[in-house]
Amino acid sequence: MEKTLIINTGGTFNKVYNPLKGELEIPKEGRALESILCYFYNYPYEIINIIHKDSLEMNDEDRLLMLQTIQKKGFKKVLIVHGTDTMDITASFLDLHVKDKVITLTGAMVPFSIDGIEATANLSMALGDLHVRGKKGIYIAMHGLVATHDVIYKNRQKGIFELRPTS
Repeated sequence: MEKTLIINTGGTFNKVYNPLKGELEIPKEGRALESILCYFYNYPYEIINIIHKDSLEMNDEDRLLMLQTIQKKGFKKVLIVHGTDTMDITASFLDLHVKDKVITLTGAMVPFSIDGIEATANLSMALGDLHVRGKKGIYIAMHGLVATHDVIYKNRQKGIFELRPTS
């Protein structure tokens, strides 16, 4: 089984409460990911922690860093843990520049440190899909769905990811 590159960029998935400041923060280490991945006994992966931001603060420099990391590392399959608010923008950016890999973005609407179920489910679904997916492209795995980035979206009124309606 080939190794998967996991790029951890921050987002709500990773947020933890800082009692001194009274706010949620994104730590530089990947404790949330490591807490889940310790059960993936037979799944080879490498984690890189970069950016450490809420996705609303991400910019094209950050997306360029993700792209450079993906190109430099040379993995065929990549999982990006990303904030849900601009996950679609990053996916579209990567789609313009990467044609030879399978890349899946996932995240969580609730921090793993508050309720680990959603983050664990989304990450597990994303990794399972990456394991069996052969078709190159940019995908999003959220809330029980995995689809190409142009087909799935965040329904902000409902607070969940859905498939775009077809006409």
